[in-house]
Amino acid sequence: MNDLEAFIQLAQALAPWRGKLVFVGGWAHRLHRLHPRATPQAHQPVFTRDTDLAFSAAEPIEGDMKAALEGHGFKEQFSGELKPPVTHYSLGQQDKGFYAEFLTPLAGSGFKRGGQPDATLSKAGVIAQKIRHLDILLVDPWVVNLNPQNAPLKAPLDVQVANPLAFMVQKFLIQSHRPAKKRAQDILYIFDTVGLFATQLEAFQTMWEAIIGPALGKSRDEVLKLNEQTFSKLTDDVRNAALIPQDRKISAEEIRSTCQFAFEQVFRL
Repeated sequence: MNDLEAFIQLAQALAPWRGKLVFVGGWAHRLHRLHPRATPQAHQPVFTRDTDLAFSAAEPIEGDMKAALEGHGFKEQFSGELKPPVTHYSLGQQDKGFYAEFLTPLAGSGFKRGGQPDATLSKAGVIAQKIRHLDILLVDPWVVNLNPQNAPLKAPLDVQVANPLAFMVQKFLIQSHRPAKKRAQDILYIFDTVGLFATQLEAFQTMWEAIIGPALGKSRDEVLKLNEQTFSKLTDDVRNAALIPQDRKISAEEIRSTCQFAFEQVFRL
């Protein structure tokens, strides 16, 4: 089974909850390529075998997503000693197969009153990890239509994906929590998202002022500062990002200057 077929199996299993769930992470970026506002790209997207689905902990979700996943061949895989445990929902071999995980925003200190980590949440039958700075990915999600022309489906299916501007902004906010390899990958995601939506910079600027910027609250200024730190000069993270693609040649300076120009337009710097 290829990863697109596995993803479609996941999307079909969770179709009753498609209005509550937002695809984030690497699969959000892949789905962005199917949006009508995206510019077609010749290169392949960054590969990821895991799929991240986010939901709001405050919003009621009815039904049993775990049972739906099991009905489509997914199995729970537990890890760690948290209660409830970190959980992956796997399809295929555990080490090489496709898997999904659920995420929800982390608020507060990250610890419960007794001192235990406040890191996971059980809801609608599934277990989600609580992640800081995830809330921005739930703001103004976009809808992507999966259909027989772009996916192995007999009937169309809409799914929600992270707003591409929110997707890029969140990459800035999580930098300090990421190892060097992941920081470089996140910069490549930002660069590729800029390329996908190069014709949408004016629309993104309006979106920044009206929706994404206000939703960030106090973190808005932090995003501006981190953007400056990331793209005002060449860094090792940008250099490492340029080394990741195997099907194209891009320079570190191309990544830096392209992203610097794009965010000057979006943030009106």
